[in-house]
Amino acid sequence: MLKEKQLRDYVNGYSFQNAMGLRGYEEINLFPLGCGEYNLNYSFVHPITGKRLVLRVSTASQMHLERQAEYEYFALKDLEPSGRTPRAVFCDDSKKQLPYGVTVMEWLPGAPLNYQRDIRTAAEILADIHSLKVPESTRIIRREAPTQGIYDECLAMAQHYLEWDRADKRACGLIDTLITETGGLPLKETSGAPVCIVNTELNSGNFLINPDGKSYLIDWEKPLLSEPAQDLAHFLVPTTTFWKTDTILTPEEIATFADNYIAAVGDRMDTSTVRERLALFFKVTCLRGITWCAMAMREYSEPGRALRNEITFKKIQAYLAPDFLSNILDNYVRKDFLCGRA
Repeated sequence: MLKEKQLRDYVNGYSFQNAMGLRGYEEINLFPLGCGEYNLNYSFVHPITGKRLVLRVSTASQMHLERQAEYEYFALKDLEPSGRTPRAVFCDDSKKQLPYGVTVMEWLPGAPLNYQRDIRTAAEILADIHSLKVPESTRIIRREAPTQGIYDECLAMAQHYLEWDRADKRACGLIDTLITETGGLPLKETSGAPVCIVNTELNSGNFLINPDGKSYLIDWEKPLLSEPAQDLAHFLVPTTTFWKTDTILTPEEIATFADNYIAAVGDRMDTSTVRERLALFFKVTCLRGITWCAMAMREYSEPGRALRNEITFKKIQAYLAPDFLSNILDNYVRKDFLCGRA
């Protein structure tokens, strides 16, 4: 676990100070911004410019990357022209002075997204990001069959839980059924949808909403080159909306969001496949949320985890409750979520 003194010595050491363009040793004070499952975040004020910045410490990689901080840094560079993401300032993934990689980016204002009030704004943010031209030099990983890729990821995450001797037997049975039924979908079929940069982690807390100004999307820990429907589904599924809030969107709200997104994209990108692909991604993304929670349940229950969030743990428990799992299976995997038909 990273000690406070280690981080304080790092930001006030010569290498970091020099990278920040400071003349001599200007003391930097860090203020906690909160932590994710695999990162620590702090804010600080640049002693010369007076600008507020964010220092992000990557404690692990969900993508199993050796250089997680560097991956995020270059993704933010690619995304900068959208005007909807933080501007990357600095990256140190050498792990010479700290055991983890570090990224510095600009701090952006805003409040978490409210699904009832801000859903049109979210559609506009995603339209601006998805319609951005992907640089030829991008380092972002591409999945040729994204729904199959998500499903394979689900299998790996589920296995951690299913083979655990403390796993709940009823939850295991329902997860097995979800895996079987989702696996019967046309996951390997290609769509011809345009390739874009997708965030893949679209919970409400990753949006910064400013009703009287520009709004943003932060936390680019796991970006991929994929198709727009991957992000749209992740934003809309109950396993996302219920995560930070207690919201579950109605079929009408989901359909309206898709309409708003397509209108916001306009002629910047082909959206002819969005609705059809959204229905498929919706089902496999529900499975992803469940299997991530299953994997996390085991991680949270065993010693040695670097970070632990008790609010997150309570949500994990809720997602693995038989009633919640049955609801996902019966109403979202077995039914067409847009019209409610079996």
